[in-house]
Amino acid sequence: MDTSSLSQSNLDLSKLSDYDKRDLQQQIGNEMQKAKLQESIHNLTDICWTKCITGGISNGKLSGKEESCTTNCVERFLEANMAVLKHLEQMRGEM
Repeated sequence: MDTSSLSQSNLDLSKLSDYDKRDLQQQIGNEMQKAKLQESIHNLTDICWTKCITGGISNGKLSGKEESCTTNCVERFLEANMAVLKHLEQMRGEM
């Protein structure tokens, strides 16, 4: 039996109890949050690497300028995300 037919045979969610359905929804929500976080980290890495790493890393270390740029880039990225989250929370509160 291949994986697709195995997963299809196990997809009858109507047989789950209400507790199990809520638990499954929570697990799916958690996995979606993890995926979003991983995507944000990937985007942050890509943006800051492109912006700050100008040369090759021959000795396994960033130059002082690259390290400073990377630190600032990460801090700005986090600040921007926090500002967006606060704004969304305010908008939600006004509804």
